[in-house]
Amino acid sequence: MRKRMLTPFGLSVKTKLLKSGQTQEWLIAQAKERTGMYVDSSNLYKLMHGQLNSEKLESAIREILQIPV
Repeated sequence: MRKRMLTPFGLSVKTKLLKSGQTQEWLIAQAKERTGMYVDSSNLYKLMHGQLNSEKLESAIREILQIPV
């Protein structure tokens, strides 16, 4: 089985989380609050690995972590 690689966006998310000392669970909670969407670790994984295309969720995460477009 081939391992999926992080997209450049996914790598930015991981890096920002590590630098800020925050967890993916924290990010998921923030994204849920900001978007009103159902977000879980599976959604986040898929978004970061290019298997999910959600402009609303990606935009919210960029805002939360201050990742430029």
